[in-house]
Amino acid sequence: MKPTGWGKRFTLVAAVALVLGACSAAPAGSGAAGGGGTITIGGGFALTGDESALDLPAANGAKLAVKEINAAGGVLGKQINFIVHDSQYKMDVTAQTAKQFVEQDKVPLMIGYTDTDSVLASGPTFQTAKIPFITVGATSPKIPTQVGDMMFLACFGDNVQAAAGAEFSFKKFGGNAYFLWDKGVEYTTLLGQYFKSRFTELGGKIVLEESYDDKATDFSPQIAKIKALATKPDFYYVAAMPYNIGPLVKQFRDAGITGPIVGGDGYDTPDLLTVAGAAANNVFFSTHALMDATGGTDGIKKFIAAYKTEYTHDPENAFAALGYDTVYLLADAVKRANGTDSAAVKAALEATKDFKGITGSVTFGPNIHVPQKGVTIIDVEGGKFTLGAEVVPEKVPAP
Repeated sequence: MKPTGWGKRFTLVAAVALVLGACSAAPAGSGAAGGGGTITIGGGFALTGDESALDLPAANGAKLAVKEINAAGGVLGKQINFIVHDSQYKMDVTAQTAKQFVEQDKVPLMIGYTDTDSVLASGPTFQTAKIPFITVGATSPKIPTQVGDMMFLACFGDNVQAAAGAEFSFKKFGGNAYFLWDKGVEYTTLLGQYFKSRFTELGGKIVLEESYDDKATDFSPQIAKIKALATKPDFYYVAAMPYNIGPLVKQFRDAGITGPIVGGDGYDTPDLLTVAGAAANNVFFSTHALMDATGGTDGIKKFIAAYKTEYTHDPENAFAALGYDTVYLLADAVKRANGTDSAAVKAALEATKDFKGITGSVTFGPNIHVPQKGVTIIDVEGGKFTLGAEVVPEKVPAP
């Protein structure tokens, strides 16, 4: 991501430490039942690059889960061998590392990524190889249809979080919204359109809709149009990536736009606070869990303590917890499948019912590879992420 805030201070050092620590020299095992040997899981993450503010915490959370499981005896008496490759948030590198996982590492199981574009760049390779693949945080509900029957999500879909954001904002702020979205990324494009669909269905009105290029750094053209509006919006819904939401919020506030800014889980990065500072107050966003050592759930509190012990700092965002949950979710399926046979693990995942993760309960089915989880709304106040609401949408747009 851009060299600002947390990403600048920790990304490169932590990425190197993660790769060195996570890539075991143990040989990949077949994963069949019985003691000894290893079960190999591949982990694809953008440890560096624009998406690292989300992917690096997710990878660290996954690595922590692997360490805990191995310390408790592993899965089916076997240790997990977790192999991580850095995709750099470059789609060509993402595709190349997918082939490396399959052809060189010969992984039987795969997790990773917090963005849809990376999953679409790598997923077909795993699908062709019949490797069960759970994305940690890519939220497009279209992914299983686009990639294939080996593809699962550990997180809710964008249609769910967008509906939650629309319903929350309509009730709390009012029926007139300004709508802005990053047109260069699949995640923001889908999130924005799902929001618009649900908000207008509720009776809301979009007073102005605009888009911007993914690499935009200057939002003065959008600001000028907002100031020219005859009707002042009740709130501003902005579907943005983690690397541009901080600058956008700061520029809006510096221009005197003080109303609520609402968005999705792309806001869930310390850079929002580092870059925007006090301007981040009155920002609301949907995400997967509140990472709060005092106000979070018991599971989140325990996770935060373990993460801090392992990495000497608190989890950066909810994607760390999603990475943690994804490993436990996959390990549970492998145990029930009695090994890593592709068809058996797929069937075990599809038989998953009410799996208790710290980011929520997961249930799959033969044709249901996206879990129906509740949505946490974060209210940024006083330089902190606080709980705004817990929302289960009344109605969700079709994928």
